[in-house]
Amino acid sequence: MNAETLILRGLFGASVLACAVMLMAMVTTKPAPTLVTAGRTVAATSVIALADNTGMAG
Repeated sequence: MNAETLILRGLFGASVLACAVMLMAMVTTKPAPTLVTAGRTVAATSVIALADNTGMAG
């Protein structure tokens, strides 16, 4: 085998290993609990902040 073939096989093996590690990290990750502030979830607070136009020009 020539050097190019060995390099390509090594790169292929490394990329397969990296993909497997990332896939396992995504599959085994547990979601973070929802944060609650003043009776509202963080997502609802963000939507309310976006709906407020007081700082917008125009």
